[in-house]
Amino acid sequence: MHTLPLLRRKRSKHSILAGLLASLVAGCGGSDGNAAGAPLDASASAAACSKLAAQAGLSAATLTSQYVPAGTKRPGNASSGDFLPGHCTLTGSINPRVGVDGRNYAIGFQLSLPDNWNGRFLYLGGGGNDGTLRDTSLSSSISIATASPLGQGFAVVSTDAGHSGTSALFGLDPQARIDHAYNAHDKTAVSAKELIRQRYGRTPDKSYFSGCSGGGRQGMMFSQRFPDYFDGITAGAPAMRVSSGATVAAMWNNRQLTAIAPQDGAGNPILSQAFSDADLNLTAQAINSACDGADGVVDGMVNNVQACSFNPAVLQCVGAKTASCLSSAQVGALQDVFGGPKNSAGSALYTGQPWDPGLAAPGWRSWTLGSSTTATPDSRYNTLMRDALVHEFFTPPDPTFNALNFNFDTDPARMAWFSAVYDTYVDATLTAYQKHGGKLLLIHGMSDPIFSASDTLAYYARLSANNGGLAATQGFARTFLVPGMNHCSGGPATDSFDSLQTMVDWVEKGIAPDTIRAVATASNSYFPNRSRPLCAYPLYAKYKGSGSMEDASNFSCATP
Repeated sequence: MHTLPLLRRKRSKHSILAGLLASLVAGCGGSDGNAAGAPLDASASAAACSKLAAQAGLSAATLTSQYVPAGTKRPGNASSGDFLPGHCTLTGSINPRVGVDGRNYAIGFQLSLPDNWNGRFLYLGGGGNDGTLRDTSLSSSISIATASPLGQGFAVVSTDAGHSGTSALFGLDPQARIDHAYNAHDKTAVSAKELIRQRYGRTPDKSYFSGCSGGGRQGMMFSQRFPDYFDGITAGAPAMRVSSGATVAAMWNNRQLTAIAPQDGAGNPILSQAFSDADLNLTAQAINSACDGADGVVDGMVNNVQACSFNPAVLQCVGAKTASCLSSAQVGALQDVFGGPKNSAGSALYTGQPWDPGLAAPGWRSWTLGSSTTATPDSRYNTLMRDALVHEFFTPPDPTFNALNFNFDTDPARMAWFSAVYDTYVDATLTAYQKHGGKLLLIHGMSDPIFSASDTLAYYARLSANNGGLAATQGFARTFLVPGMNHCSGGPATDSFDSLQTMVDWVEKGIAPDTIRAVATASNSYFPNRSRPLCAYPLYAKYKGSGSMEDASNFSCATP
């Protein structure tokens, strides 16, 4: 069995970090940065970028630079007028080594430093099995179609979390597991801040973290292991107990859905056909019929989530399956999936899923059912989650494990050891992070098919109970639910919102967020250009009774 030491992080005085900093600053004599925040001209900035890469080389590793002049178009789907400022992008690696599996490892990172720095530092969280560098010139990783933080003057960093490639094969190496859990993030944050100091002559005035899914877990990890690193952490759909809960639920859901799937000529189930798109749309319509009007308007969104009560049995066919009803097997599968996984004694192993019409969206299908027309499933339960389970979450790894053979009585124990290293659900006090003055935003889509919004609410309830109640807890931590949103984005939802500016206003101006304005992008096929207020839980967006239901100004936050 692999042995992985469970370590609680001390502080930056730790000898390993001291050695890292020594290697970082070796040969770096002073700064060509703009300590007062005034921009340098392009030629001076380019020279400073090149010098930084040459002088701040990481010990036994690499650091390369690229200067990007002002006026360069922002990558991706940016509008024609969306240009980036002049900036230096450093790509480097830390702690190169050869793992016990014979593979090469290092902690990779990308750091972008704008010429006209606003004094702020942003760490972009990753996701999935990590293994890639997020483009530091794009939006913050918790919301789509928002402004580039780099374009606003933030210094921005991302990391591959200690391995290259999106497969979880790195889990065969014990140190790579530790790097993925927390060590790579520690080293990246410390290195980035040191490089910022070298470039500008001072450390950041304020530091922020933004991430979703695995990135949300990373944010919660920072709040617990390294509570003095960030002033504001935004954790979207946080994978707080991915190895001990959500992966168990994925195996549970996969079994229930596979069991009812029609078979091919050889008798093998075709998972994607367990529910047709029409079946899911029928279910979504029934959820809306039961719950939509509780927020004051029938608009295809369930805002008053606490008032939503639904049982798919209302859709069960009396006779043969038709387009207007679900088979008894389909109804039973939905009840099992949304009820959450249980062992043979009936004890819950993870929270269930809240009922939300977003289950008919493509993002829900991609995780649960996939689109493969053959008996080889391509749902993310069978690809991403199984990969993480067998290579990283099981101790020792079990690469040949059949996901459909998961034993809900005995197999969770095989995940418990690494859960203690990786998951971030146990600490529901955050005393040290509060003492540092840190703020926390939890944001979760109501139709997330992998990390249940109910689990985030359960954590928030514990956090509130441990900190003197909801009102006291809202002084440093607030939760926002996004009706209709799938995993981190997508679905019949207003899934574009500037949570980063919300956090900056809270940290730097003391403006605690009661609402976050959210919009559906013009490309949203459900409600293009709709806006809504996201309300601080437990409040919800209620229609005022007049005016366009597409306009957020006609909604107010109400008590359930």
